[in-house]
Amino acid sequence: MLRSGLQLLRTAGLVAAFGFAALGNPLAAPAQPEDPWPGLVRDVFNGRPLLDAAGLISLEMPYRAEDAAIVPVTMRLSLPAGDTRHVKTLTLVIDQNPAPVAAAFEIGSGAGVSSISTRVRIDSYTNVHAVAELSDGNLYVTQTFVKASGGCSAPAGKNAEEAKASLGQMRLRQFARERSEAVSAPREAQIMVRHPNNSGLQMDQVTRLYVPAFFVRQLRVWQGDQLVFAAEAGISLSEDPNIRFTYRPNGAATVRAEAIDTDGHVFKGEWPVEASAT
Repeated sequence: MLRSGLQLLRTAGLVAAFGFAALGNPLAAPAQPEDPWPGLVRDVFNGRPLLDAAGLISLEMPYRAEDAAIVPVTMRLSLPAGDTRHVKTLTLVIDQNPAPVAAAFEIGSGAGVSSISTRVRIDSYTNVHAVAELSDGNLYVTQTFVKASGGCSAPAGKNAEEAKASLGQMRLRQFARERSEAVSAPREAQIMVRHPNNSGLQMDQVTRLYVPAFFVRQLRVWQGDQLVFAAEAGISLSEDPNIRFTYRPNGAATVRAEAIDTDGHVFKGEWPVEASAT
């Protein structure tokens, strides 16, 4: 867990405040932002050792994002054949965001989750880390770098009335599979929740006041009574959060989901498993 009141150091204004280096050299290199990652390892992961996730986890994001408020991210899990371990948790950390932990996923035992995709806000140029805890008790990390800025304070796409009217509407999209695939072959689905997911850093363009933080803080998905994943989320997930995931079907007739936001609203949905989805 992050320590209460954790603030990541921003040094963009440091150069403006002090002008030049101590010797007054106008050609001196500007100060670089402090790397928050060591502190995050201490605060989020209790300083536990992080092993190289090469061959186990991949993290896919655009190097330069088209829209900092909806940056796509995919985490893929690929344990080698014969590896008997399984992934217990998967945490997405956007180092330079005001609240760096974008989401922490608990993976259901036996759910066979092999990929998770979503969309996030990026506040400034940053490293992004994905950390998986495996059943061997070790943490494994991979990282990438994203050039984007301003996503956490970008105005919402819908006005307050539109957002209120559709608040909590949920939809499940189930993706088609080849006819030749076995019933037990991995399936892919996407859960979508209508919610403004206000970050607390956005300004109302009429009142010029900051819109209070209001976001989906928890999302859980089951097939039948078996947990697929449970996500604890923060302000970094984009407006109308959605999570696309690959899982191993267990023969259940339904998929159901539950979302809870920071105001305590509970949203639920349940859908039949489609034999051949589109």
